[in-house]
Amino acid sequence: MNKFVPIVVSSVCSALLAVFIYKCFESPKMVYIEDAGASPVYTNFGEADPFSGRLQRTFLSSSPTDFIAAASVVTPAVVNIRAVESTNYSWWGAGSFGASSGSGVIVSPDGYIVTNNHVIEDGNKYQVTLNDRREYSAKLVATDPYTDLALLKVDDKDLPYMVFGNSDSLKVGEWVLAVGNPFNLESTVTAGIVSAKGRSIDILEGDYTIESFIQTDAAVNPGNSGGALVNTNGELVGINTAIITRSGKYEGYSFAIPATLVQKVIRDLRDYGEVQRGLLGIHIGAINSEKARELKLPYVEGVYISGISPGGGAEDAGLKAEDVIVGINNVKIRTIPELQEQVGRLHPGATISVDYIRDGKRKTAQVTLKDKNQATKLTVRGDDREILSRLGFSLRELNTDERRKLRVSGVYVEGIEVGSTIEKTEMDAGYIITKVGEVRVSSVQEVINELKKRRGKEVYLEGFYENYPGEYYYTFEIK
Repeated sequence: MNKFVPIVVSSVCSALLAVFIYKCFESPKMVYIEDAGASPVYTNFGEADPFSGRLQRTFLSSSPTDFIAAASVVTPAVVNIRAVESTNYSWWGAGSFGASSGSGVIVSPDGYIVTNNHVIEDGNKYQVTLNDRREYSAKLVATDPYTDLALLKVDDKDLPYMVFGNSDSLKVGEWVLAVGNPFNLESTVTAGIVSAKGRSIDILEGDYTIESFIQTDAAVNPGNSGGALVNTNGELVGINTAIITRSGKYEGYSFAIPATLVQKVIRDLRDYGEVQRGLLGIHIGAINSEKARELKLPYVEGVYISGISPGGGAEDAGLKAEDVIVGINNVKIRTIPELQEQVGRLHPGATISVDYIRDGKRKTAQVTLKDKNQATKLTVRGDDREILSRLGFSLRELNTDERRKLRVSGVYVEGIEVGSTIEKTEMDAGYIITKVGEVRVSSVQEVINELKKRRGKEVYLEGFYENYPGEYYYTFEIK
């Protein structure tokens, strides 16, 4: 036994010596920790009714690049939507019929479905088919043309649904999946990477449009509209909306609405029947090299304020024309889409920190957002201002300078929504209402009071435009 002791001691000493020598010559290793830098947020559809209660991870989802698990999770929650437009046939056989189709995503177990507005806008009946071929008739909850989103509802429980992810944590180059129902096929999955963020492609119309798309090269075809863009963890990070193509087919450029914006819009559609938009109260423009030099900017980035809306949050906070916004709530702002996306997530009444540059110096202002009627309260069904939203125009009182210059009392039409009752009268923004019927008005509340008295009746407005001679009259019906 004693003869083995020297051998064991010698072996141990040799091993320790070998480890010591290896450590002396080994190069130091770098350990990389990936962190998306995003704050945790709830991934459920509604704050008041947490369907999942799960928290968004703060690390990147793209590693490992295994698409199998994600695809198996999300495909049951992606549906086909068939929108049918039909009119009643008369005794003589007159009538019309048309149909369009696209995709949608179930976002709650009790049947709320998000899709694109352009998928359903031409229909009045909606047929939803799940991946397992179950069929439902859906009702339209509400739409928002300014973000091209719509919310449908089917009556059932325990449906497969998709969990929201944090689109802010997406990185350019990260793998994503596009899931939809192109050409009426059952759920189809394609893969690609995030090509860019904050893209604007000028496809939406109106004064309050928000275009801050996630661009990917995942194959998206016409029937994919309204379908899901998901990360490799199977979380919804966008709603596929558009492609850029010259052939009419997929060419490598597809665009999705970020999930952080989608959540806010569809929650508003569910709770209020319309989107509660918080507005800065500014007119904006892009920054180029010449403008950057003129305004003494350190970089060619930011959002130029070309004008201030009277009575808006920006005016109250002291912002002025020719200021350049470079940050919102400590988030760097480089482009107009980035500004629109950050503000578009917030409600009237929210106070935000705005970083801006004036005369080459960086400053900060606290701005309380207001709605299009310069109010800070949310518009609840039945509120006075709901009637303005339904008719589709925003009003404000004339300011002191305007009253002095025009020598008249009235109410200024600041904006008109595309496709609204007011737009169909061919009224333009800038119209100054002086009478509702035979009653003179000088405040927004007086206009609202007179409109409420005329529900179900025909209304005519009398007024004028500052730069055009004569009186102008507009007639419409309040339903």
